[in-house]
Amino acid sequence: MKILFVMPKVGAWATHGKHVAPNQLYTHWAAYVREKGYKDVAVLDCKAFELSMDEMTAQVKEKNPDIVVLGEQLHSYGGYAVVWYFNEAAKKIRQALPKVKIIFGGLWYSAMPTETLKDNPAVDFVVMGEEESFCDLLEAIDKKKDLKNIGGVTSRINGEIVMGPYKALQQDLDSLPLPAYDLFPMDKYVGHTHWKPFVDMVSSRGCPSACTFCYEWDQYDPRSPSDFLKWRAKSPKRVIEELEILHKQYGVKVVVLQDDNFNVNPERVKEFCELKLEKNIPIKWVSLGRAVDWVNCESILPLMKKAGLFTGVFGIEVTTPEELKKIAKGITIDQIKKTIDILRRNDIAVVADIMMGFDYDDEKIIKQRYEFTDEVDPDILWVGYVTPAPNSPMWRIGMKKNWINPAKIDFRTWDFLHPVMPTDHLSLEDLGRLGSWCMREFFSKPGRINRIMESNFDILAKLCFQDVMAGVGKWEAGATKGEHHI
Repeated sequence: MKILFVMPKVGAWATHGKHVAPNQLYTHWAAYVREKGYKDVAVLDCKAFELSMDEMTAQVKEKNPDIVVLGEQLHSYGGYAVVWYFNEAAKKIRQALPKVKIIFGGLWYSAMPTETLKDNPAVDFVVMGEEESFCDLLEAIDKKKDLKNIGGVTSRINGEIVMGPYKALQQDLDSLPLPAYDLFPMDKYVGHTHWKPFVDMVSSRGCPSACTFCYEWDQYDPRSPSDFLKWRAKSPKRVIEELEILHKQYGVKVVVLQDDNFNVNPERVKEFCELKLEKNIPIKWVSLGRAVDWVNCESILPLMKKAGLFTGVFGIEVTTPEELKKIAKGITIDQIKKTIDILRRNDIAVVADIMMGFDYDDEKIIKQRYEFTDEVDPDILWVGYVTPAPNSPMWRIGMKKNWINPAKIDFRTWDFLHPVMPTDHLSLEDLGRLGSWCMREFFSKPGRINRIMESNFDILAKLCFQDVMAGVGKWEAGATKGEHHI
């Protein structure tokens, strides 16, 4: 049985410049099924090779696979905008190969399996679960087993949409094989235009927090969204094994650890850094985490810096204690301020974001949010619009207020950089205007650019800052004029 993972050609966020990385869903699923005996596995990365939709279709037809897989695990360069391309790719591939089986999985699809199959007649299956569910589906197709009772899979069977039973999550991530990077054109990947060779990487799944707006709610079976709260992590030793392969076999120089909270467990982070130094792996890295987790890692920040950390990312989101509680962020104002202070004291560049588009937002609240952020002064500001994920509390609010119609979503604008939902007080146009005001005000403040460029930050951080600056105009055109980035 020939299995082909297809990544259509897509762009990246306006502030990310050229940003191309291996699809992490594919690296993990391909490795898993190959270990289980399915050896005829390949990846067609049209994003890396810049192949148009028609060129992609021609290559898929030439390869003539039995199975085509489409989907993504990370929102790290395009949010939900990639969903539009997966949907279009499925249509094209179905027209070219009427008998091929098409499988969707990952972001959005896992949380919306029934709706996905209703809206996409070219698609045969949606995997709601993880590697085991995907492999169980392949085995059922291969051995012509009953498709109705595959755990974690929704199937189209004789025109009927059938949701299989719930499948428990994989608890021991170390038991999974190392990602199948050998299937990818590793020399083609670049982050923020200047970081190369480059990889986005994940070392854990889930999150111990439950932010009402978080995009990660969408990766889990809709019958058990609380699975999102079950944080599971690879051991430091396993993460280092992956980094060693990336360094020694592919010459990777920069990695972004795309875990929502890589630094949940300071002891795990400490062991990771010590092993990385012991193994003399020169890869530099970026880490994401909540303010509370950065503060809890304060004592080991010098070690993290020594081990190659050059940029820390965290979400400010909102800027009053009442709002932080309302969106279940699980952090405090003092922790926000301290995070910026301790990262900067260790010469680690700070990327922080604020959000707008919560149901209660008005102009006064948004301007106060900006003024607080300007005062605490991160190095790079990312303004994101509330873009509700299926299963999330914000999704339920949007649906209740009739602000969301799932059947009429233009996914090309659901990238977190276009306002997609009004508030009780603001229109989409108002939100676009206010977001643009925030970005212009922040990046035009006298002295901010000079401070960053004259700092002791790693050159990679300064190059990232230049890339972000170059994309502000494009960001504004998306927020105010609806231009597509992805």
